[in-house]
Amino acid sequence: MKKNHVKACLLTILYTLLGYSAPNFIQTKQQLAQNKILISGTVTDELGVLPEVTIFIKGNLEGTVADFDGHYSIDALPQDTLVFSYVGYTPVEIRIGSQKVIDVQLLHEVTALLEVEVNAGYYTVKEREQTGNITKVTAAEIALQPLVSPLETLQGRMAGVVVNKPTGVAGSAPVIQIRGQNSLRSDGNYPLYIIDGVPINSAPISGSGLLALGMDPLSTLGLSQIESIEILKDADATAIYGSRGANGVVLVTTKKGKAGKTKMEVQLYTGLGQLSNTIDVLHTDQYIEMRTEALQNDGVVPSLSNAPDLVAWDSSRDVNWQEELMGETVYTTNTQLSFSGGSRQTSFVLGGAFYKETTVFPGDFGYQKTNGFINLGHHSKDQKFHLNFSTTYGVDANDLFYGGEIPQTTVMLAPNAPELYTSEGDLNWEDSTWTNPLSHMRRKQNIDSYTLMANASISYSFFKGFQLKTNLGFTRLNSETLRIDPLSAYNPTVWQYVTNSSSRDVTTRQSYTLEPQLLFSQKREKLGLDAVVGITLQDSENTHLVGSSDGYAEENLIGNLAMAENVYVSVDEKIPYKYQAVFGRIGLNWEGKYLLNLTGRRDGSSRFAPKNRFANFGAVGVAWIFSEAKFLKQHLPLVSFGKLRGSYGTTGSDQIADYGYYNSYEATIDGGLYPSQLGSPTYSWEVNKKLELAMSLGFFKDRILVNASWYRNRSSNQLVGYYLPAITGFTSIQANQNATVENRGWELEFTSQNIKTNDFEWRTSFNLSLPKNELIDFPNIAQSSYANTYQVGTSLNSTRLYESLGVNSETGFYEVKDVNEDGSFSIDDKIITKDMNRQYYGGFQNTFDWGNFHFDFLLEYVKQLGRNHLVSFETAPGRLGIIGGNQSPVVLERWQNPGDITDVQQFSSYNSYTPYSRIAQSDLSIIDSSYLRLKTASLSYQLPLRKVSDAFIQQCRIFFHGQNLWTGTKDKGWNPANNSGSLATLPPLRTFTLGVQLTL
Repeated sequence: MKKNHVKACLLTILYTLLGYSAPNFIQTKQQLAQNKILISGTVTDELGVLPEVTIFIKGNLEGTVADFDGHYSIDALPQDTLVFSYVGYTPVEIRIGSQKVIDVQLLHEVTALLEVEVNAGYYTVKEREQTGNITKVTAAEIALQPLVSPLETLQGRMAGVVVNKPTGVAGSAPVIQIRGQNSLRSDGNYPLYIIDGVPINSAPISGSGLLALGMDPLSTLGLSQIESIEILKDADATAIYGSRGANGVVLVTTKKGKAGKTKMEVQLYTGLGQLSNTIDVLHTDQYIEMRTEALQNDGVVPSLSNAPDLVAWDSSRDVNWQEELMGETVYTTNTQLSFSGGSRQTSFVLGGAFYKETTVFPGDFGYQKTNGFINLGHHSKDQKFHLNFSTTYGVDANDLFYGGEIPQTTVMLAPNAPELYTSEGDLNWEDSTWTNPLSHMRRKQNIDSYTLMANASISYSFFKGFQLKTNLGFTRLNSETLRIDPLSAYNPTVWQYVTNSSSRDVTTRQSYTLEPQLLFSQKREKLGLDAVVGITLQDSENTHLVGSSDGYAEENLIGNLAMAENVYVSVDEKIPYKYQAVFGRIGLNWEGKYLLNLTGRRDGSSRFAPKNRFANFGAVGVAWIFSEAKFLKQHLPLVSFGKLRGSYGTTGSDQIADYGYYNSYEATIDGGLYPSQLGSPTYSWEVNKKLELAMSLGFFKDRILVNASWYRNRSSNQLVGYYLPAITGFTSIQANQNATVENRGWELEFTSQNIKTNDFEWRTSFNLSLPKNELIDFPNIAQSSYANTYQVGTSLNSTRLYESLGVNSETGFYEVKDVNEDGSFSIDDKIITKDMNRQYYGGFQNTFDWGNFHFDFLLEYVKQLGRNHLVSFETAPGRLGIIGGNQSPVVLERWQNPGDITDVQQFSSYNSYTPYSRIAQSDLSIIDSSYLRLKTASLSYQLPLRKVSDAFIQQCRIFFHGQNLWTGTKDKGWNPANNSGSLATLPPLRTFTLGVQLTL
């Protein structure tokens, strides 16, 4: 009875509530629904539209998700606040008010930087969990720079990485060193290039003249095509590449397609450029004073044979030859177009780019490249099967001249040198009193390169955590160089001794790569396990053909071998190279705090004799994320992240000539044989042992991140050419030298988010490298052929110098110290050693976002020694050299009378060669060549999307970019980055570009 009364009472209360409250509640909901308005817009990040962002009303469960194009719509009240949220981005809250269109740009969270995955080659790892040293730059830092080579974009952005462009000529190969020089050979220090898993031959393509240091094998890649570039530096990161990772690894990842509606991205820019620096030289009155005084000091009477510049040339002319011969404005044009999209299972991206750049030289010279690329990605519905295919084809065309004398000529040529052309329009030879500099430009050089790179990655997951994967790669590079040497490039007085001629150089590099792999990943409670094991099979073939021809009847026929009277072939070779390896990696993660990474590789290379063909390499990396400790969280809350890590391992090198262990012979004209190579089957792999200790710290919820690393790399068993006495018939033989080169140093990386509000953000990044290179051991070096080149205890880039005694106040000539007082000057008298390597270097970058405006700049700084005018000009003041005799204005402070105290010897044309050549090899030629350079500066504005939505434009950004804008230095040469003092190379260009990025 009691239960029935309770039940009846509850039913009465419920009926009463429903009867009186429900109508009021329903009425309120209807009123609110009538007041709602439709809000729509687009969500983007700094790179473009951002799909699948969650949008919800604050304090309410109602929400929606942006589609693949970043578009969304939601019903809300004017007093509501919308919250935009996406993993890895800072949430944004916006009160609706009277707005009906709300476009939002989300920004990456600083904390999320540690969650970003980096490419470690055969696997990926989150930045917070990496045990090795891997540095990354992204597309946002690369795409806008008006550069040809992807490597140039790294300048100043990475600790431990030096990228130097020896010349400002487009298409030339930059020199990259990752943590210093390991090999005694200059050609034994190339890092490994990997593009989407495919190894690329990193050696520059051979060139001549202004391209004597070679052309860049990566130049055919378009910068807009690149997603990221990672640099692998320590043993833990590079040992999985074994012998190929001794000098570091450069991983280039190209862009992949994303699911969503098909969109078109366009980037256009055009720009102007000029030489970033010129060299001060004497004007005509100063030059004539110098030359006249030099001949007077020598007691020589000026004549047409010894002083045409004083006797025959117009003394009223005062020509700035740098402006005349290298003062043209460089025009740059770049067009990039891509299409991307796809379904949830299949995505694609395809596109192409065209880049064109003229030169600073007068005439129809220039560089251009065209490339096309495609990437296809597909996976099954159950995510077990994955396929990715990418291919790139690029064409480079470099039209220049192969006379490399022009830069030095423009500096040293007399300011009163004759006119370039006669009144009839022919080259002016001024009665054979000079060599017309335009004659060098008549010797044209056309270099065309064709590059194909293709990669396919296929994987299948048999069950969760177990995957079978195969990478297939193919590369082919074909470079053709044609050099034309016409009669018109010579003085007509010698035409009877020369003929129209040409030379041709054809190089082909072709490589196939197959890499089957097994990947395993499993997590059980506190332990995470990742493993990979695989095989690498690479088959390469390099061909090289060099020939020449002459006897062409007309200049326009030069290069057509059928029209040549004589054809000669000097090189015709085909060299195969085979490489195979077995590799493996095990990664352990305990509680997200303790990390262990083990890698190993066994390599085999056809460059070694069978007994020495295989070698083992490996590394161990450990890390402890100590910020996860409870004690630290409780007592040091400002430290949001902390990690200690270390690594040790070995890598190697086989960067030597192929099949040097064979005795080889070549045929003579009459059918006989003669030995062309002395074989040595005993040499084996170089070994590079790498050690690193590092700490990473984050403060204030990772608004400040600091990484500090100490490293020591020791490269031993050096593969070098051992010099032989000429009486043996050979100059050298391939061998291992028991020498050890050590690179050690400190690296510091700093990033901070200084200010962050809804409308303004300021971010700073900074890197500093303190490297030290040293030859620490070389037994019996005094008895070797390297005694005059290297010294134990100094760097490989050290130079031995005489001690300068200045200018003798009585004779007026330079003097150096005769240490052993034997009356002669040799290497034994060079008692001063100077390290020409960088003492420290780095970069300082700031980025500002204010509304739709974006501004960033990068400062590059270097501390180093260099060489001054004594080396640059190569000719003593007052002497008329083969190229010319102009000098730096500093020579005006010369010795003139006995008793004068000065650092410049007297002007002399005939008695100055010996003292000048010695002083150029003394400490007086060393200067401080440090510099601070404003490397890049960019300003962009992104148009509000709602203003251009009617034109179907999803994104529109206008940008202005400057490159090499300013350099502060005491160095008076072309380019302080090239601290050798040479005048043979161009300085970098100062460029300004204006462009637009569109997404349709």
